[in-house]
Amino acid sequence: MKMTPLVTQLRAQCPTLGNRIGVGIDIAALQIDASLKTPYASLTTLADQASASTAQNLTTQPIRDRFEIVLVLDATDATKALDGLHDLRAELWRALVGFKPDADYSAIFYDGGELVSINNSRLFYRLRFYAEFQLGRNLPSQPAESWHERELDALSSFTGMTVRVDAIDPADPNLQRPGPDGRVEMTFSGDVTP
Repeated sequence: MKMTPLVTQLRAQCPTLGNRIGVGIDIAALQIDASLKTPYASLTTLADQASASTAQNLTTQPIRDRFEIVLVLDATDATKALDGLHDLRAELWRALVGFKPDADYSAIFYDGGELVSINNSRLFYRLRFYAEFQLGRNLPSQPAESWHERELDALSSFTGMTVRVDAIDPADPNLQRPGPDGRVEMTFSGDVTP
């Protein structure tokens, strides 16, 4: 999942954070940065989880993209920090839950949160979210998203067919029975025009 739509949404919908939003910063780096202005939010992709294909003759896999936001708050007053966390967490939910980061994605869902650490100066809280998309196109006019689709795109288009029928009966007594005798009794063709 691209982070740019998420950052744009947070900047527009979370006035408490202002522009104090970063991307891809390791939590260990956040914990040692004493100059970091709070409250601060850092977005990071976590993982994607693939489900089995939903179709039998092509590949269409639901993929769940997971990401997290680590909040950093001033904890010199622990009660004030925890109250602020409660309000900021609700602000993040209003900004992200139900937001569609891209046309291919479902709405974002909240996946839980946890306190990472708290000391006499900083509070770190992690919130996890996810959105889903489908690996595999919906329409043949869309670009290929898998090897199977690329193989299908390389096939020549179906323009028609000819069927030759060799009926089992009446079978030729000079040939092995039962089975076709090798003579075509009927032929028909069909053309496909798009």
